[in-house]
Amino acid sequence: MLIVIGAGPAAMAAAVSAYDNGVRDILVLERDTKTGGILNQCIHNGFGLHYFKEELTGPEYAERFSQEMKKRNIRLMLDTMVLDITENKIVTAINKEEGLMILKADAIILAMGCRERTRGALNIAGTRPSGIFSAGSAQLFVNIHGMMPGKEVVVLGSGDIGLIMARRMTLEGAKVHAVCELLPYSGGLNRNIVQCLNDFDIPLKLSHTVVQIHGEERLTGVTIAKVDKNFKPIPETFEYIPCDTLLLSVGLIPENELSLKANIAIDNITSGPIVNESMQTSVEGIFACGNVVHVHDLVDFVTLESERAGKSAAQYILCEKSEQNYIQTKAKNGIRYIVPHKINLNSYLEEIPFFFRTDNIYRNVEILVKSGRDIIKKIKKKHVAPGEMENINIDKKLLKSDSEITIELSEV
Repeated sequence: MLIVIGAGPAAMAAAVSAYDNGVRDILVLERDTKTGGILNQCIHNGFGLHYFKEELTGPEYAERFSQEMKKRNIRLMLDTMVLDITENKIVTAINKEEGLMILKADAIILAMGCRERTRGALNIAGTRPSGIFSAGSAQLFVNIHGMMPGKEVVVLGSGDIGLIMARRMTLEGAKVHAVCELLPYSGGLNRNIVQCLNDFDIPLKLSHTVVQIHGEERLTGVTIAKVDKNFKPIPETFEYIPCDTLLLSVGLIPENELSLKANIAIDNITSGPIVNESMQTSVEGIFACGNVVHVHDLVDFVTLESERAGKSAAQYILCEKSEQNYIQTKAKNGIRYIVPHKINLNSYLEEIPFFFRTDNIYRNVEILVKSGRDIIKKIKKKHVAPGEMENINIDKKLLKSDSEITIELSEV
Protein backbone atom coordinates (compact mmCIF):
# COMPACT_ATOMS: atom_id res chain seq x y z
CA MET A 1 0.00 0.00 0.00
CA LEU A 2 1.10 3.55 -0.78
CA ILE A 3 0.19 6.12 1.87
CA VAL A 4 0.19 9.80 0.89
CA ILE A 5 0.18 12.27 3.78
CA GLY A 6 -1.70 15.42 2.84
CA ALA A 7 -4.33 16.20 0.19
CA GLY A 8 -3.10 19.50 -1.20
CA PRO A 9 -1.89 19.96 -4.78
CA ALA A 10 1.35 18.03 -4.18
CA ALA A 11 -0.35 15.05 -2.54
CA MET A 12 -3.10 14.77 -5.16
CA ALA A 13 -0.70 14.98 -8.10
CA ALA A 14 1.54 12.35 -6.50
CA ALA A 15 -1.38 9.99 -5.81
CA VAL A 16 -2.72 10.32 -9.37
CA SER A 17 0.75 9.74 -10.81
CA ALA A 18 1.32 6.65 -8.65
CA TYR A 19 -2.02 5.24 -9.79
CA ASP A 20 -1.23 5.89 -13.45
CA ASN A 21 2.10 4.09 -12.99
CA GLY A 22 0.55 0.87 -11.76
CA VAL A 23 -0.21 1.16 -8.03
CA ARG A 24 -3.87 0.63 -7.14
CA ASP A 25 -3.72 0.36 -3.35
CA ILE A 26 -3.37 4.04 -2.41
CA LEU A 27 -4.57 5.79 0.74
CA VAL A 28 -4.50 9.59 1.07
CA LEU A 29 -4.67 10.99 4.63
CA GLU A 30 -5.67 14.64 5.15
CA ARG A 31 -6.24 16.48 8.44
CA ASP A 32 -8.55 19.08 6.85
CA THR A 33 -12.18 18.44 5.98
CA LYS A 34 -11.62 18.78 2.22
CA THR A 35 -8.92 18.40 -0.39
CA GLY A 36 -6.99 21.27 -1.99
CA GLY A 37 -4.89 22.60 0.87
CA ILE A 38 -3.99 26.27 0.76
CA LEU A 39 -5.32 26.63 -2.81
CA ASN A 40 -8.89 26.69 -1.48
CA GLN A 41 -8.35 30.19 -0.07
CA CYS A 42 -6.27 31.48 -3.01
CA ILE A 43 -9.19 32.82 -5.04
CA HIS A 44 -6.99 35.03 -7.23
CA ASN A 45 -5.99 33.84 -10.71
CA GLY A 46 -2.52 33.08 -12.08
CA PHE A 47 -2.42 29.34 -11.42
CA GLY A 48 -2.00 26.70 -14.12
CA LEU A 49 -0.26 28.75 -16.80
CA HIS A 50 2.65 26.29 -17.07
CA TYR A 51 0.85 23.00 -16.41
CA PHE A 52 -2.60 23.50 -17.96
CA LYS A 53 -1.60 26.32 -20.34
CA GLU A 54 -4.53 28.38 -19.06
CA GLU A 55 -5.15 30.75 -16.18
CA LEU A 56 -7.05 29.34 -13.20
CA THR A 57 -7.87 30.37 -9.65
CA GLY A 58 -6.51 28.30 -6.77
CA PRO A 59 -9.79 26.44 -6.12
CA GLU A 60 -10.16 25.68 -9.85
CA TYR A 61 -6.64 24.24 -9.97
CA ALA A 62 -7.26 22.10 -6.89
CA GLU A 63 -10.62 20.86 -8.17
CA ARG A 64 -9.05 19.48 -11.34
CA PHE A 65 -6.85 17.14 -9.34
CA SER A 66 -9.63 16.33 -6.90
CA GLN A 67 -11.69 15.13 -9.87
CA GLU A 68 -8.77 13.07 -11.18
CA MET A 69 -8.57 11.34 -7.80
CA LYS A 70 -12.29 10.58 -7.90
CA LYS A 71 -12.06 9.16 -11.44
CA ARG A 72 -9.49 6.66 -10.18
CA ASN A 73 -11.37 5.86 -6.95
CA ILE A 74 -8.29 6.68 -4.89
CA ARG A 75 -9.11 6.16 -1.21
CA LEU A 76 -9.23 9.37 0.80
CA MET A 77 -9.61 9.87 4.54
CA LEU A 78 -10.41 13.47 5.48
CA ASP A 79 -10.40 14.94 9.00
CA THR A 80 -7.62 12.44 9.76
CA MET A 81 -4.51 13.43 11.70
CA VAL A 82 -1.27 11.54 11.17
CA LEU A 83 0.48 11.31 14.52
CA ASP A 84 3.61 9.38 13.68
CA ILE A 85 5.60 7.65 10.95
CA THR A 86 8.58 5.35 11.41
CA GLU A 87 11.59 4.36 9.33
CA ASN A 88 10.01 0.99 8.57
CA LYS A 89 6.95 2.81 7.18
CA ILE A 90 4.46 2.35 10.01
CA VAL A 91 1.91 5.20 10.01
CA THR A 92 -0.13 6.07 13.10
CA ALA A 93 -3.24 8.15 12.40
CA ILE A 94 -6.52 9.03 14.08
CA ASN A 95 -10.00 10.20 13.12
CA LYS A 96 -13.52 10.21 14.55
CA GLU A 97 -14.82 7.25 12.55
CA GLU A 98 -11.95 4.76 12.77
CA GLY A 99 -10.31 5.91 15.99
CA LEU A 100 -6.60 5.14 16.29
CA MET A 101 -5.16 3.42 13.20
CA ILE A 102 -1.82 1.66 12.81
CA LEU A 103 -1.08 1.29 9.09
CA LYS A 104 1.78 -0.55 7.38
CA ALA A 105 2.81 1.01 4.08
CA ASP A 106 5.02 -0.30 1.31
CA ALA A 107 5.94 3.30 0.52
CA ILE A 108 5.05 6.74 1.88
CA ILE A 109 4.84 10.11 0.14
CA LEU A 110 5.19 13.14 2.41
CA ALA A 111 3.20 16.11 1.12
CA MET A 112 2.34 18.08 4.26
CA GLY A 113 3.12 21.50 2.78
CA CYS A 114 4.38 24.41 4.88
CA ARG A 115 3.23 26.84 7.55
CA GLU A 116 3.75 30.55 8.18
CA ARG A 117 6.20 32.04 10.62
CA THR A 118 4.44 33.83 13.46
CA ARG A 119 5.11 36.95 15.52
CA GLY A 120 6.83 34.79 18.13
CA ALA A 121 9.70 34.18 15.71
CA LEU A 122 10.29 37.92 15.17
CA ASN A 123 10.81 39.32 18.68
CA ILE A 124 9.02 42.61 17.96
CA ALA A 125 8.79 44.83 21.05
CA GLY A 126 5.38 45.90 22.31
CA THR A 127 2.11 44.66 23.73
CA ARG A 128 -0.04 41.77 22.54
CA PRO A 129 -3.19 43.42 21.18
CA SER A 130 -5.67 41.88 18.75
CA GLY A 131 -5.28 42.87 15.12
CA ILE A 132 -2.04 41.01 14.37
CA PHE A 133 -2.47 38.21 11.82
CA SER A 134 -0.31 36.09 9.59
CA ALA A 135 -1.09 36.98 5.96
CA GLY A 136 -2.46 33.48 5.35
CA SER A 137 -4.82 33.73 8.33
CA ALA A 138 -6.11 37.06 7.04
CA GLN A 139 -6.60 35.47 3.62
CA LEU A 140 -8.67 32.70 5.21
CA PHE A 141 -10.86 35.23 7.05
CA VAL A 142 -11.47 37.36 3.95
CA ASN A 143 -11.74 34.75 1.20
CA ILE A 144 -13.41 31.85 3.03
CA HIS A 145 -15.31 33.39 5.96
CA GLY A 146 -16.09 36.79 4.45
CA MET A 147 -14.70 38.66 7.46
CA MET A 148 -12.43 41.72 7.35
CA PRO A 149 -9.54 41.69 9.85
CA GLY A 150 -9.38 45.50 9.86
CA LYS A 151 -9.44 48.71 7.84
CA GLU A 152 -6.06 50.40 8.40
CA VAL A 153 -3.30 47.97 7.47
CA VAL A 154 0.47 47.61 7.54
CA VAL A 155 2.11 44.51 6.05
CA LEU A 156 5.45 43.27 7.37
CA GLY A 157 7.30 41.12 4.86
CA SER A 158 7.02 41.06 1.09
CA GLY A 159 6.46 37.37 0.45
CA ASP A 160 3.88 36.52 -2.20
CA ILE A 161 1.06 36.00 0.30
CA GLY A 162 1.74 39.41 1.85
CA LEU A 163 1.76 41.12 -1.54
CA ILE A 164 -1.44 39.40 -2.61
CA MET A 165 -3.16 40.30 0.67
CA ALA A 166 -2.11 43.93 0.33
CA ARG A 167 -4.10 44.00 -2.91
CA ARG A 168 -6.96 41.94 -1.48
CA MET A 169 -7.42 44.21 1.52
CA THR A 170 -7.36 47.24 -0.77
CA LEU A 171 -10.02 45.73 -3.02
CA GLU A 172 -12.20 45.15 0.06
CA GLY A 173 -11.97 48.81 1.05
CA ALA A 174 -9.08 48.83 3.52
CA LYS A 175 -6.21 51.31 3.41
CA VAL A 176 -2.82 49.60 3.17
CA HIS A 177 -0.30 52.17 4.38
CA ALA A 178 2.88 50.26 3.52
CA VAL A 179 4.54 46.92 2.91
CA CYS A 180 7.79 46.81 4.92
CA GLU A 181 10.60 44.43 4.03
CA LEU A 182 13.65 43.86 6.23
CA LEU A 183 15.83 42.83 3.29
CA PRO A 184 16.97 45.19 0.52
CA TYR A 185 14.89 43.20 -1.99
CA SER A 186 11.39 41.72 -2.09
CA GLY A 187 10.79 38.07 -1.27
CA GLY A 188 7.93 37.82 -3.78
CA LEU A 189 7.56 37.37 -7.51
CA ASN A 190 8.10 40.50 -9.59
CA ARG A 191 4.67 40.10 -11.19
CA ASN A 192 3.08 40.32 -7.74
CA ILE A 193 5.03 43.48 -6.90
CA VAL A 194 3.68 45.06 -10.09
CA GLN A 195 0.10 43.75 -9.94
CA CYS A 196 -0.45 43.94 -6.18
CA LEU A 197 1.52 47.02 -5.11
CA ASN A 198 2.43 49.24 -8.04
CA ASP A 199 -1.01 49.01 -9.65
CA PHE A 200 -2.61 50.17 -6.36
CA ASP A 201 0.02 52.75 -5.34
CA ILE A 202 0.91 50.79 -2.21
CA PRO A 203 4.42 51.77 -1.05
CA LEU A 204 7.06 49.03 -0.70
CA LYS A 205 9.61 50.06 1.92
CA LEU A 206 12.73 47.93 1.48
CA SER A 207 15.27 47.66 4.33
CA HIS A 208 12.48 48.56 6.77
CA THR A 209 10.96 46.68 9.68
CA VAL A 210 8.47 47.09 12.53
CA VAL A 211 10.27 47.98 15.75
CA GLN A 212 7.33 48.65 18.07
CA ILE A 213 3.72 47.51 18.37
CA HIS A 214 1.26 49.90 20.03
CA GLY A 215 -2.10 49.26 21.63
CA GLU A 216 -3.63 47.35 24.52
CA GLU A 217 -6.78 45.43 23.59
CA ARG A 218 -6.61 46.40 19.91
CA LEU A 219 -3.67 47.44 17.76
CA THR A 220 -3.53 51.23 17.44
CA GLY A 221 -0.35 51.63 15.41
CA VAL A 222 3.18 50.44 14.67
CA THR A 223 6.55 52.16 14.61
CA ILE A 224 8.66 51.27 11.59
CA ALA A 225 12.30 52.09 10.91
CA LYS A 226 14.93 51.73 8.24
CA VAL A 227 17.66 49.20 9.03
CA ASP A 228 21.39 49.30 8.32
CA LYS A 229 23.44 46.59 6.60
CA ASN A 230 23.46 44.63 9.87
CA PHE A 231 19.64 44.84 10.05
CA LYS A 232 19.73 47.13 13.07
CA PRO A 233 17.12 49.93 13.19
CA ILE A 234 18.40 53.45 12.49
CA PRO A 235 16.92 55.66 15.28
CA GLU A 236 16.50 58.83 13.22
CA THR A 237 14.30 56.93 10.72
CA PHE A 238 11.60 55.88 13.23
CA GLU A 239 8.10 56.54 11.86
CA TYR A 240 4.77 55.93 13.59
CA ILE A 241 1.91 54.64 11.42
CA PRO A 242 -1.58 54.51 12.97
CA CYS A 243 -3.30 51.25 12.02
CA ASP A 244 -5.63 48.59 13.42
CA THR A 245 -4.16 45.61 11.54
CA LEU A 246 -0.66 44.21 11.07
CA LEU A 247 -0.25 41.36 8.58
CA LEU A 248 2.89 39.22 8.84
CA SER A 249 4.33 37.71 5.67
CA VAL A 250 7.71 36.76 7.06
CA GLY A 251 8.44 33.39 5.55
CA LEU A 252 7.19 29.82 5.26
CA ILE A 253 8.47 26.75 7.07
CA PRO A 254 8.12 23.23 5.60
CA GLU A 255 6.03 21.00 7.90
CA ASN A 256 8.57 18.31 8.75
CA GLU A 257 7.77 17.19 12.29
CA LEU A 258 6.70 13.81 10.87
CA SER A 259 9.85 13.61 8.74
CA LEU A 260 12.00 14.04 11.85
CA LYS A 261 10.12 11.23 13.61
CA ALA A 262 11.16 8.91 10.78
CA ASN A 263 14.80 10.04 11.13
CA ILE A 264 14.79 11.58 7.66
CA ALA A 265 17.81 13.81 6.97
CA ILE A 266 16.85 17.50 6.73
CA ASP A 267 18.57 20.25 4.72
CA ASN A 268 19.46 23.11 7.08
CA ILE A 269 18.85 25.72 4.38
CA THR A 270 15.50 24.57 2.94
CA SER A 271 14.29 23.01 6.23
CA GLY A 272 12.99 20.17 4.05
CA PRO A 273 14.12 16.58 3.49
CA ILE A 274 17.29 15.82 1.56
CA VAL A 275 16.03 14.11 -1.63
CA ASN A 276 17.40 12.55 -4.79
CA GLU A 277 16.19 13.12 -8.35
CA SER A 278 13.29 10.69 -7.74
CA MET A 279 12.23 12.69 -4.66
CA GLN A 280 13.19 9.80 -2.37
CA THR A 281 14.40 10.90 1.06
CA SER A 282 17.32 9.48 3.04
CA VAL A 283 14.97 6.70 4.24
CA GLU A 284 14.36 4.12 1.52
CA GLY A 285 10.74 3.96 0.40
CA ILE A 286 9.77 7.36 1.85
CA PHE A 287 9.37 10.12 -0.74
CA ALA A 288 8.60 13.83 -0.37
CA CYS A 289 7.31 16.54 -2.71
CA GLY A 290 5.99 20.07 -2.85
CA ASN A 291 6.43 22.69 -0.16
CA VAL A 292 7.40 20.11 2.44
CA VAL A 293 10.72 19.80 0.53
CA HIS A 294 11.29 23.47 -0.36
CA VAL A 295 8.97 26.44 -0.73
CA HIS A 296 7.81 26.90 -4.33
CA ASP A 297 6.65 30.04 -6.11
CA LEU A 298 4.31 28.29 -8.56
CA VAL A 299 1.95 25.38 -7.92
CA ASP A 300 2.62 24.20 -11.50
CA PHE A 301 6.16 23.24 -10.49
CA VAL A 302 4.81 21.56 -7.35
CA THR A 303 2.65 19.40 -9.61
CA LEU A 304 5.52 18.37 -11.89
CA GLU A 305 7.73 17.53 -8.92
CA SER A 306 4.93 15.57 -7.26
CA GLU A 307 4.20 13.56 -10.38
CA ARG A 308 7.83 12.49 -10.30
CA ALA A 309 7.51 11.47 -6.65
CA GLY A 310 4.36 9.47 -7.43
CA LYS A 311 5.97 7.63 -10.33
CA SER A 312 9.09 6.91 -8.27
CA ALA A 313 7.04 5.57 -5.35
CA ALA A 314 5.12 3.33 -7.76
CA GLN A 315 8.34 1.94 -9.19
CA TYR A 316 9.62 1.31 -5.68
CA ILE A 317 6.48 -0.64 -4.72
CA LEU A 318 6.51 -2.61 -7.98
CA CYS A 319 10.19 -3.46 -7.41
CA GLU A 320 11.36 -1.60 -10.49
CA LYS A 321 14.53 -0.50 -8.74
CA SER A 322 17.75 0.65 -10.36
CA GLU A 323 21.24 0.20 -9.02
CA GLN A 324 22.47 3.18 -7.07
CA ASN A 325 25.29 5.27 -8.49
CA TYR A 326 25.02 8.62 -6.74
CA ILE A 327 26.74 11.93 -7.33
CA GLN A 328 26.18 14.99 -5.12
CA THR A 329 24.96 18.47 -6.04
CA LYS A 330 26.55 21.58 -4.56
CA ALA A 331 25.49 25.23 -4.53
CA LYS A 332 28.32 27.74 -5.10
CA ASN A 333 28.95 31.44 -5.78
CA GLY A 334 25.57 33.11 -5.41
CA ILE A 335 23.38 30.00 -5.29
CA ARG A 336 21.69 29.38 -1.93
CA TYR A 337 20.49 25.80 -2.38
CA ILE A 338 19.79 23.12 -4.99
CA VAL A 339 17.09 20.44 -5.13
CA PRO A 340 17.70 17.54 -5.69
CA HIS A 341 20.64 17.07 -3.35
CA LYS A 342 22.01 14.00 -5.13
CA ILE A 343 21.54 12.24 -8.47
CA ASN A 344 21.38 8.52 -9.19
CA LEU A 345 23.01 8.13 -12.60
CA ASN A 346 21.01 4.91 -13.10
CA SER A 347 17.70 6.73 -12.64
CA TYR A 348 14.87 6.27 -15.13
CA LEU A 349 14.96 10.01 -15.81
CA GLU A 350 16.72 11.04 -19.00
CA GLU A 351 16.66 14.71 -18.05
CA ILE A 352 17.33 15.78 -14.47
CA PRO A 353 15.38 18.86 -13.27
CA PHE A 354 17.30 21.17 -10.92
CA PHE A 355 15.52 23.80 -8.81
CA PHE A 356 17.50 26.47 -6.99
CA ARG A 357 17.44 30.00 -5.58
CA THR A 358 20.06 32.72 -5.54
CA ASP A 359 21.24 34.31 -2.30
CA ASN A 360 20.81 37.91 -3.49
CA ILE A 361 19.74 40.04 -6.43
CA TYR A 362 22.17 39.85 -9.36
CA ARG A 363 22.08 41.49 -12.77
CA ASN A 364 23.71 40.41 -16.04
CA VAL A 365 24.99 37.04 -14.90
CA GLU A 366 25.40 33.55 -16.30
CA ILE A 367 24.11 30.47 -14.50
CA LEU A 368 26.80 27.82 -14.88
CA VAL A 369 26.13 24.13 -14.38
CA LYS A 370 29.32 22.12 -13.96
CA SER A 371 30.09 18.42 -13.84
CA GLY A 372 33.41 18.48 -12.07
CA ARG A 373 35.33 21.30 -13.75
CA ASP A 374 33.49 21.03 -17.07
CA ILE A 375 30.71 23.51 -17.84
CA ILE A 376 27.83 21.43 -19.23
CA LYS A 377 25.27 24.22 -19.47
CA LYS A 378 25.18 27.99 -19.19
CA ILE A 379 22.24 30.39 -19.28
CA LYS A 380 22.48 34.18 -19.43
CA LYS A 381 20.17 36.10 -17.12
CA LYS A 382 19.56 39.85 -16.99
CA HIS A 383 18.11 39.55 -13.51
CA VAL A 384 17.90 36.90 -10.79
CA ALA A 385 16.50 37.26 -7.27
CA PRO A 386 15.88 35.05 -4.22
CA GLY A 387 12.14 35.58 -4.54
CA GLU A 388 12.02 33.78 -7.90
CA MET A 389 13.02 30.13 -8.05
CA GLU A 390 15.13 29.10 -11.02
CA ASN A 391 15.01 25.74 -12.77
CA ILE A 392 17.16 24.00 -15.36
CA ASN A 393 16.86 20.57 -16.98
CA ILE A 394 20.13 18.74 -17.66
CA ASP A 395 20.64 15.72 -19.93
CA LYS A 396 21.76 12.89 -17.66
CA LYS A 397 24.34 11.78 -20.23
CA LEU A 398 26.32 14.95 -19.53
CA LEU A 399 26.88 14.03 -15.87
CA LYS A 400 30.15 12.36 -14.91
CA SER A 401 30.05 9.47 -12.47
CA ASP A 402 33.15 10.64 -10.61
CA SER A 403 32.30 14.34 -10.20
CA GLU A 404 29.79 16.37 -8.22
CA ILE A 405 27.37 18.71 -9.93
CA THR A 406 27.74 22.38 -9.05
CA ILE A 407 25.58 25.36 -9.96
CA GLU A 408 26.99 28.85 -9.62
CA LEU A 409 26.72 32.40 -10.92
CA SER A 410 29.30 34.16 -13.06
CA GLU A 411 29.37 37.81 -14.10
CA VAL A 412 28.88 38.36 -17.81
